[in-house]
Amino acid sequence: MSGNKEAEEGLVLAPKFDADGLVTCIATDAATGELLMVAHMNAEALRRTVETGEAWYFSRSRKALWKKGESSGHSQRVTEMRVDCDQDAIWIKVEQQGPGACHTGRRSCFYRAVPLGQTGAVTLEFRDAEKTFNPADTYGKPG
Repeated sequence: MSGNKEAEEGLVLAPKFDADGLVTCIATDAATGELLMVAHMNAEALRRTVETGEAWYFSRSRKALWKKGESSGHSQRVTEMRVDCDQDAIWIKVEQQGPGACHTGRRSCFYRAVPLGQTGAVTLEFRDAEKTFNPADTYGKPG
């Protein structure tokens, strides 16, 4: 096998990192399937996640490796990790510790809906947007 065939049908983990050395990672709740967050991993974050079973990411804004929960205590234990067909995205199923995955204080980062069928300016709609924790208490600054 070679090229795409190897990525699509092979048994070797060989993620396609982008020009910045990152691959997109989607985290869902292992029990419910709820979409919790999307983040990015570099090679080191991916390696640490595989080795430890804890979610590690790379922050594009801070340009730093981070373990989920290191400042909030809201860690993620990975129960399953998958790659998509061409290995340019990672999906992890996690056991979310603590009341939320989002730095805004919500369970999920996906708390606003984009209404379809509108023309012109689009107004977002809040869905399942209740805060489950106070970010100021958790992070020491407003979220």
